Amino acid sequence: MLCRVLLSLACAALAFQTASAREVMTRTWVEDGIEWTETTVIEVVEPGSERFIANMRDEAPVTRGIASFGPFAVLDGSHAALVAETDSHSPADFQKMLRAFPGIRVLEMADCPGTVDDFANLRLGRMIRAQGIATHVPEHGSVRSGAVELFLAGATRSAAPDAAFIVHSWLDEDGRQPADYAPSHPVNRAYLDYYRDMGLPADKAAAFYALTNSVPHEEVLMLGKGDLARFAALN
Repeated sequence: MLCRVLLSLACAALAFQTASAREVMTRTWVEDGIEWTETTVIEVVEPGSERFIANMRDEAPVTRGIASFGPFAVLDGSHAALVAETDSHSPADFQKMLRAFPGIRVLEMADCPGTVDDFANLRLGRMIRAQGIATHVPEHGSVRSGAVELFLAGATRSAAPDAAFIVHSWLDEDGRQPADYAPSHPVNRAYLDYYRDMGLPADKAAAFYALTNSVPHEEVLMLGKGDLARFAALN
């Protein structure tokens, strides 16, 4: 199983705890006259371990919907939100949600930490695309790690100007990363094929995959809306 989950905590003191690898990033913005500061701490305990990354800030608003299905919250008859990391159950959760709310057309992605099962995550992305559902990142939105694949799954994709997309290499249960396999190996081909299925031209798919793999699993690369638009069409 591939593990690509990011952990984000609004607590700078965590930077002094022991970990094998750590990256700290801070974003500040003003909302309704209040200055918010978000500090993200990413740490890896050991190769092959799960990396749960939750994004929190003091008095952070909680997404509340009219129903919930695993990592999904239904906001109304046509909108749902991804509010947690995805796992092996998420494709089934998505199917249950659509059976109960078949009119959902937009998936909001305000704070998306990633996945603990990359292969299930790719299946979920194909399901989102097959249903013609759009993906949208609102103001101050943060889409991280495996959740970026789900954003790319949108039949149409849109993001606020300050949306953040965080990528890095995957790590398998044996501690190997993409470069440890031949480019033509099925595990690498799975991502390239996925990007192609999401509408990226072959050259853009290869370039984006290379970009995500330009940083090792224990580090991160933050992309803005314009950066992602170089590879995938955004509204």
